[in-house]
Amino acid sequence: MVTVATGTDIEVLAQRRGRLPRGSPCTPRRCEQMTVTIHDLRSWKSEGRRWAMLTAYDFPTAQILDRAGIPVLLVGDSVGRNVLGYANELPVTMEEMLHHTRAVARGVEHAMVVGDMPFMSFQASIEDGVRNAGRLVKEGGAHAVKLEGAQFDLVHRLVDIGIPVMAHIGLTPQSVYGLGGYRVQGRGEAAAKVLDQAHSLEKSGAFSIVLEAMPADLGAEIAKELQIPTIGIGAGSGTDAQVLVINDLLGLNEKVPKFAKQYVDLRQTIATAAEAFVADVEAGTFPDEEHVYS
Repeated sequence: MVTVATGTDIEVLAQRRGRLPRGSPCTPRRCEQMTVTIHDLRSWKSEGRRWAMLTAYDFPTAQILDRAGIPVLLVGDSVGRNVLGYANELPVTMEEMLHHTRAVARGVEHAMVVGDMPFMSFQASIEDGVRNAGRLVKEGGAHAVKLEGAQFDLVHRLVDIGIPVMAHIGLTPQSVYGLGGYRVQGRGEAAAKVLDQAHSLEKSGAFSIVLEAMPADLGAEIAKELQIPTIGIGAGSGTDAQVLVINDLLGLNEKVPKFAKQYVDLRQTIATAAEAFVADVEAGTFPDEEHVYS
């Protein structure tokens, strides 16, 4: 059975995304054309409105999250550990990122899609970065790209040619070996360096910045000082937005990081459903008359 959204449903979704003032008239055509933009995110910061971002790696998940009102979906290079079975993010290729970004882009109607730049897709040269960021937008269907680290010149260049950039500092997984593991960043005297990077990335033109695995007071300080939205993941509650890896939220991973909250145990739910199916097949009770053709 296919459920068709009513005008009221569409209006509620548009209002949840902050694109339509409450009480304003909304037609399906008017609301369905609304996609979250970088200007919306900046406006939400000035209004003090908090928002959520989640990772998505495939069409059905993107469709579900988009319809649930998640305004920004990140096709993260975390796809390596969460979907492809890699030990970390480093093996993820541009072709893999394009594949998953295209799938997510096909599943959304309203959410902003941010494509992650994988390891060595931009570190060798600005030319590489421009070319690969362009591919994520042109071929992948992303509305923006995310870059790890203090890539000030590349951010400036991408913004100059019209590609919005979400920056990412603190714990940057692509530097896991250089950092000596997945460690909290910005403690003690190192806080000043992280704060300086945040300011420099804002000046370079980044429209937002991910703050990962840092003391809560540092995350709050950066959020207070910057004009652009800050998105925390293990950076405390003082940031403008929060992001989680969808697999952590759904309980699909065996281990959940300290900063993540598991909202449901889908790993167990899936196992239970699979076991029930096996039992029905072995007992000869599936398929029954309800599930066969005459």
